[in-house]
Amino acid sequence: MSRPPLPPFTAETARAKVQAAEDAWNTRDPRRVALAYTPDSVWRNRDEFVTGRDEIVAFLTRKWEKELDYALRKELWAFTEDRIAVRFQYEWHDAEGQWWRSYGNELWEFDAEGLMRRREASINDLRITAEQRRVFGPRQAEEQDLSIPLA
Repeated sequence: MSRPPLPPFTAETARAKVQAAEDAWNTRDPRRVALAYTPDSVWRNRDEFVTGRDEIVAFLTRKWEKELDYALRKELWAFTEDRIAVRFQYEWHDAEGQWWRSYGNELWEFDAEGLMRRREASINDLRITAEQRRVFGPRQAEEQDLSIPLA
């Protein structure tokens, strides 16, 4: 199974890979998202370690049961032939209605078929009010600027 764009990455293909990941994660469909990873993909997400697609699906299912109305933005930070670094933020609310903005960085490593074989994510959460929200669903086509404000 191939998942273009394939390494070696250029600035254009790395940006396309980041946008494809953002689009997939915004579906909140664990099975669809898991198909972008190798069958034996290894993750570190915060303090949790996940290996393989079945564990990825279970992890994402738990995540999106807790992180309601999740909406994500990713931005390319750097890339090499088979690696991409991303900064991101996403917003969500918990079951009690409290909104959160989660900031982080990810390091990705890909196989020759464009599947991610390693993902490391460091994430911090900030309590926000509903009025402070700025991410409302998937990125619209007219949103050309992929930069993410920090504050």
